[in-house]
Amino acid sequence: MFLLNWVKRNKLTSLLLVVIIYFLLSSGLSNYFGVNFMNSRSTMSSAPASYDEFSRTTNALGAPTVGLSKSIMPQPDHTPTDTANRLVIENSNLSLLVKDVVDVRNKILGFTQTNGGYMVNANVNNPQDAPTAQVTIRIPSAKLNEALNFFHGLAIKVVSENLNGTDVTDQYVDIDKHIAILESTKVRYEQILQQAQEISDITNLTQQIIQTQNQIDSYKGQQDSLAKNAELAKVTIYLSTDEIALPYAPSETFRPEVIFKLAVRSLIANLRGLAAIAIWIIVYGVIWIPLLIVNVFVYRKFLRKPV
Repeated sequence: MFLLNWVKRNKLTSLLLVVIIYFLLSSGLSNYFGVNFMNSRSTMSSAPASYDEFSRTTNALGAPTVGLSKSIMPQPDHTPTDTANRLVIENSNLSLLVKDVVDVRNKILGFTQTNGGYMVNANVNNPQDAPTAQVTIRIPSAKLNEALNFFHGLAIKVVSENLNGTDVTDQYVDIDKHIAILESTKVRYEQILQQAQEISDITNLTQQIIQTQNQIDSYKGQQDSLAKNAELAKVTIYLSTDEIALPYAPSETFRPEVIFKLAVRSLIANLRGLAAIAIWIIVYGVIWIPLLIVNVFVYRKFLRKPV
């Protein structure tokens, strides 16, 4: 009843307070909480993305050859390849619990450069609360096991590890056969072109030669890509000082220590939100405090009923 009576007596002040509060909530606080919510979600639920770098090359092998008839363009012979000297593209994902994220990241990059590899990307997130980092490198496949052992030695705990390989030998051999067929076809076109008399025949044959050469170059590019990626294994390492910030599935469904950490983080986030509200109110005090003083003065001077 007291609040209602006060609102009735101070309609102007009440209206101003409602407008100011609405402006604060709509302009600043929604952005603040939205950013913090997204940061917390990205920290807790980041997971390594699946990786298939070479699936598109299979489709390229089946593309039709423009302008080549079956009588000129022979079909490739899909004979099984030998099991020795297979061409395998190796990919690895590691989640490591470490003491110092930045120091471990620098050691990983130093080891990579020393052993003939290179960095694909490296970033550090959330450095204030629980710093995390994602480092992606390429390292010679012959030194992959040595690299993994070195990375294990940098960690307090290997939270998760995923190793996989993609055999691209058949793709590589198929591309090689397609290249040989196209080169043979190109030679035949060139021989026919030397005997052509009509302008239309010369134009068509020249176009076929250019198209055939473009296909040869495309296949050679795919072949080089397969060979280079088979020579260099891709390793993605996730680093954090907090185990629950790493992308892995916990083995236990009920973990009191994890729940405690989440509760503490939620409390800190809410306290920061309240502090943000207080700061906004104080800053906008230059508007509502003078208006409130004027309203109180007018009410006491002119509107208050004498007792």
